[in-house]
Amino acid sequence: MTDTRLSDGGEGLGLMEPLLIGESSPRRGPLTDLAVDLASKSAGFRRSLPGGLQRELAGLVRAMNCYYSNLIEGHDTHPIDIERALKSDYSSDPRKRDLQLEAKAHITVQTWIDGGGIGARATTVEGVCDIHRRFCELLPDDLLWVDDPDSGRRLRVVPGETRTADVKVGRHVPVGAGAVPRFLHRLQDGYANLGKTDAILAAAAAHHRLLWIHPFLDGNGRVARLMSHAMLLQALDTGGLWSIARGLARNVATYKDLLAAADMPRRNDLDGRGTLSEEALADFTRFFLTTCLDQVAFMESLVEPDRLRARILLWAEEEVRVGALPAKAGAILEALLFRGELPRGDVGAVLGASDRHARRTIGALVDKGVITSQSPRAPLRLAFPATLAARWMPGLFPEQTN
Repeated sequence: MTDTRLSDGGEGLGLMEPLLIGESSPRRGPLTDLAVDLASKSAGFRRSLPGGLQRELAGLVRAMNCYYSNLIEGHDTHPIDIERALKSDYSSDPRKRDLQLEAKAHITVQTWIDGGGIGARATTVEGVCDIHRRFCELLPDDLLWVDDPDSGRRLRVVPGETRTADVKVGRHVPVGAGAVPRFLHRLQDGYANLGKTDAILAAAAAHHRLLWIHPFLDGNGRVARLMSHAMLLQALDTGGLWSIARGLARNVATYKDLLAAADMPRRNDLDGRGTLSEEALADFTRFFLTTCLDQVAFMESLVEPDRLRARILLWAEEEVRVGALPAKAGAILEALLFRGELPRGDVGAVLGASDRHARRTIGALVDKGVITSQSPRAPLRLAFPATLAARWMPGLFPEQTN
């Protein structure tokens, strides 16, 4: 994991306390209310969607999550370009190609997480390093180097290995490189075997504490967001149908200010009993949970059945009108919206047409990227291509301008 020859400065593990807002804290009650509200609304949103719709929507959410997480780091790769990268269609511009590969790496790791790859290991030493390794080993070499502002040296990021150099992040000086393994083990122990409410609150608290440790030379922000995504997936069974990254990116100044504030020491005797400020950690946790709630509400509004149906059918009518789709193609999309899946043998009945016309309509919709299936005989499912997100799910991410 890290170079065992590094000297450990002996920093006390208490420097990172508290890891959670204690049950006796006066700040705990409002945060518990937010956690309960989030659990209820996230579960209700997932239950409202047919299973087939959930799987394809989660794929679009991964592209959205990747876009906004990378945007926080100053890397703007539009989901249309991300979608192209997933099909190995890369830009001829070396810098844009590198960013496409970075985005593809992020989606690969989140797909692994969404499929249960990390399970309950998100805050373990093994889990944190696994996320970093899986992400960084897919990056082009140009994105695996960082500059040390003090020495002027270029340092290479080793996938999955903790840093071998001391760092400074803004005004925050993380623990020395030799102490990183001890603090990661404290993180692991502090967030193990939590009840449901604590597990939800921990998705926020662990997010900050991992960044406070700053275990890697680079990639810490993405690892922290992927870790929190995995924690919420485990605690809330979100199905990957919503993501906090969009909310963080839309409030990036507040996000970074509250993270920096949570680095600060305890202010007075009323500010908890740890070394770090409990009040600041509570402020960040409140922001994190309210941002989650906002994103659940946003996704729920986008897929509200009548509105989504109206947007999709209007698009289909326009495509039929210009001859880009066969007549009545929208009927298949409408059926998929409410059923989630449609056996191929049912398409003729839905269209009120011959098998030949049904096959032609299926082929046209597949070519448009709006329906998909796991095999030539498997049931059809609705797809959500990034190229149509501006029409079908406005506001999910900005339109591509070039």
